[in-house]
Amino acid sequence: MKRQLTCAAALFGALALGASTATAAGDPQWAEAGTAYTDTLGGGQGLASRADGSLLYRGLLDIPLSLRIKGWNHIGDPDIAEGHVFDAYQGPDNATSKMFAVTTPSGKRYEYVHQLNPGEKLNNSFAAVSPDGQWMAAGEWGEQHRLQVFPTPVLNKSTPPTGGDLKEAWQITLDKPVQDIQGCDFVTDTRLVCASNDATGSHFPEIRPLLQVDLPRKLDGQPITGTVKSLFALPQRSWCSGTFETEGVDYDARSGTLRAQVIQPGVCAVSTTVYSYRQAAG
Repeated sequence: MKRQLTCAAALFGALALGASTATAAGDPQWAEAGTAYTDTLGGGQGLASRADGSLLYRGLLDIPLSLRIKGWNHIGDPDIAEGHVFDAYQGPDNATSKMFAVTTPSGKRYEYVHQLNPGEKLNNSFAAVSPDGQWMAAGEWGEQHRLQVFPTPVLNKSTPPTGGDLKEAWQITLDKPVQDIQGCDFVTDTRLVCASNDATGSHFPEIRPLLQVDLPRKLDGQPITGTVKSLFALPQRSWCSGTFETEGVDYDARSGTLRAQVIQPGVCAVSTTVYSYRQAAG
C-alpha cells in the first residue's frame, strides 16, 4: 500500500546515506542504502516485504473494526510467508490471551488465540516466520531472556487449518537479556535481526540497537539457545527534538534489503522513517 509522505522530516532523509555500520569479524557489514517515510498511524507499527518487492505496512488504523470490538487494540510488526500475512495482536492491560491473525492469499482471515502461560506478558510485539514456514517467533515487552516460538498457523499442519487455539511450542533462550524488542525477522534459517527500543544503554552500548540473534541450528521444534549481539544503533534523525521510538524490521531475502522503522519525536511523530540497508562488499 502506498503511503503518503508526511512532516518536514522527509527533507532530512538524504543525510548520511552510504554510511557503513561496523560489526565484528565474520558478521555482515550493513551499509545504509536509503530513507523513506510512512505515516505513523497507517504504517508505523511494522512492515513486511511481499513477493513482488512491495511493502506491507501496519499501523493502528489497520486494525479491522471487527477485531477492535473483540478487544484487540494493538497490532505489531507483521510478516509474510508463502503469500500469507501474519499479524500479531494484543488486547487491554487485563488481557489473558494474545492473538495471531493469518490472512490467506485469497483474502480469508483466520484468528489463532494463545492463552497466556503463567508469567507470560500480554504483549505481542511481532510475528516472524522461519524461512521454511514451519515456526513463528514472537516477543514480549520489557526485559526478556527469550523469544517465544509457535507452530506457524495454517502453514504448520499441527495447527487448526481455519483458526482456533494456538499453544506455544517452545522458546529461544537468549544468552543475554534484551529490552523492548519491537520487531524481528529471519535473515537466514539460523539468524534473526531484531529492532530494540532500549534507550538505557544498560544491555548494549548502543541506544536503540539493531540486534542479531544467531542460532546453532534451524528451528526444529526443540528448545534452542540464541546468541545475541548488537550490530549498530538505529539512526535518530529528525528536525524535531524529543524521544524517538524504534518499531518494525524486515529483511527482504529476494533483494537482500534490510529495513527498520523509527518513529520521529515531537510534532514529527506523525511520520515514521524507514531506513534501508544492504550488505556492504568486503
